[in-house]
Amino acid sequence: MLKIKRILIVFSLYSLLFACGSDDDTPDSGNDEKTKIDWSDAADKSVNTLIKSFWNAGEKYFNYDSNGKVDFHYWPQAHALDVLIDAYLRTGDALYKGYFDQWFEGVKVKNKNTFRNDFYDDMEWNALAILRAYKATNDMKYKEAALQIWEYIKVGWNDNAGGGISWVKGQEYSKNACSNGPACILAARLYQEFGDEENKEWAVKIYKWEKTTLFNANNGMVYDNINSETGEINKNWIFTYNQGTFIGSAVELYKIFGEKAYLNDAILAANYTISSLVDNSILKSEGTGDGGLFKGVFIRYFTELIRQDRLDATAKRRYIQFLRHNAETLWTEGTSKPSIFYGPNWRTSPGTSTGLTEQLSGSMLIEAAALFRNEELV
Repeated sequence: MLKIKRILIVFSLYSLLFACGSDDDTPDSGNDEKTKIDWSDAADKSVNTLIKSFWNAGEKYFNYDSNGKVDFHYWPQAHALDVLIDAYLRTGDALYKGYFDQWFEGVKVKNKNTFRNDFYDDMEWNALAILRAYKATNDMKYKEAALQIWEYIKVGWNDNAGGGISWVKGQEYSKNACSNGPACILAARLYQEFGDEENKEWAVKIYKWEKTTLFNANNGMVYDNINSETGEINKNWIFTYNQGTFIGSAVELYKIFGEKAYLNDAILAANYTISSLVDNSILKSEGTGDGGLFKGVFIRYFTELIRQDRLDATAKRRYIQFLRHNAETLWTEGTSKPSIFYGPNWRTSPGTSTGLTEQLSGSMLIEAAALFRNEELV
């Protein structure tokens, strides 16, 4: 029965994604080029560009840009692994799986031969990706690494500002959404995977702190950080990735407890994002560098919200139409072809080169579109 229910849910998602009616406030192109997109082919081209243009085969990590700049930044590596995992789960192609072990070796070496890092959020992103690698392969080294990184992360919790995990070691006064949302997701997933009650308690504790401190329950905004020394909350920095990980946190706790209140929190944050952090219904540019990755993080956890079976049908239809419109726009207007490069503005192709972070956000969006298309075929 569970398998039949899953098939029905997935079929419903597919039907909504590719046959939404016109009663939605998100534009529907009606453009033949857009309606004929082969999303699996687009995703294949996307991930293959990531490998061909960014993978550093000698040192086994992803370069900073498509021009071969070898600067190593820890947190984008996690999202690059996530895209490889997406492609492997979508296709079953061992080609993508073959990069997991190389990544695991090379990224650890580049990070001073450890997965420990002074930035708690960087460790959280990597632990989340490594945990997904474990689920995809059942290779124990990934499980052990994810659990070890989690031990490093928990040290970042202190009572400044009433709790929360610090952003970076040595700045215990700074408590950020980016160091608490991913930590909550990680704790919740560790509990669901391995059954340790303490991790469930951690997830609830972190979520309650972030919701109480950095979430505006009136409109769905997630504030970036609080300085516990001054008590000042930065309410001017509202980023898609913070919205995304708050959504992801709420969805994971909803999976555990089945309480609609968590789903409602996720809906509120999603509604704010797709109505306010956009430019004419397309997620706005948040720049290059770190900002280039923000939209991709939102898309990853927004996709998880869409897949929840108790999500209201009207909201589901609106969300899927929004994702579809963004993916179609990126592929037809914002992609440099035949190179398959994405930039920070999903309406404008970047030209002959691009950065790793911008490429990853685009790749995550295209993989999300392919996920909905492919699951209908199960």
